[in-house]
Amino acid sequence: MIKVFGHIAPDTDSTGSPIIWAWYLNEVRKTPAQAVLQGEPNTEALWMLKRWNLDKPEIIVDVAPGDQCVIVDTNNPAELPASLDKAEVIEIIDHHLLAGGIKTLVPINITVRPLACTATIMHDLIGADMARAPEGIRGAMLTCILSDTLEFRSPTTTAHDRAVAEKLAADLGINITDYATEMFAAKSDVSAFSDEALLRLDSKEYELNGKQLRITVLETTSPQMLLARKDALLAAMPGVAAADGADEVLCFIVDILNKEATLLVPNDHVRRIAERSFNVSVTGDSVVLPGVMSRKKQIIPVLAV
Repeated sequence: MIKVFGHIAPDTDSTGSPIIWAWYLNEVRKTPAQAVLQGEPNTEALWMLKRWNLDKPEIIVDVAPGDQCVIVDTNNPAELPASLDKAEVIEIIDHHLLAGGIKTLVPINITVRPLACTATIMHDLIGADMARAPEGIRGAMLTCILSDTLEFRSPTTTAHDRAVAEKLAADLGINITDYATEMFAAKSDVSAFSDEALLRLDSKEYELNGKQLRITVLETTSPQMLLARKDALLAAMPGVAAADGADEVLCFIVDILNKEATLLVPNDHVRRIAERSFNVSVTGDSVVLPGVMSRKKQIIPVLAV
């Protein structure tokens, strides 16, 4: 049984894409496969599962020697199971920069394309067999694309991502604006999460000039709900950094509707990172970054310590 999984702290794309590809392997390629997750899905991903009557995949903590694995929505070893080098990776499907470090036992299929969403790539790979996809698979694919593109607001959005999403929506009889509003409302409801959990909710590890950074992006249509917790989030950062082996936690609260991010600034080191990276002057414990919405395209590439 092939295990199909994405990165730790699964967002909508890392929840939906394993489900999509496991369906394709099972139903089209006739190869037994199982979608699994590395952690509890975020609130938007859970909403997607309920909306399309999809079972929540099993949560795994590691893989075993001999397990066959398909990796989706990441190629970064820091976001993958600790024992991956003992398993058999047979395929990677991703839309992020190449991190390096994954070793395979044999040559494999690798598809990495400069699109906004892994599900868009899967739509292309599945091709004519999309006609066989049940409503839930097409609905998951649409949700993934709208999530990763922030309903086409993100600078990572391509014309192809948009065309695929619009076709899926038309086939499903869905109004994209209304549907995305429901999605983002679910994403914005983080009241059940502790401050520490929030700082790990949509977070990636990144090394820069010998410094280990945890880069957290919290996308919301209700930024004031998160900003009201600013003091508590700032107070939780040192503990999260220490527990996770990071030098700093960079937390960006992305306002989807106003297309801007607020970076929380807990100390002078993060202040210097913010000023050097984004050409701003920081005088308090946060700074607004107009137009910044994408970790992949607008945050990680410009970071300077």
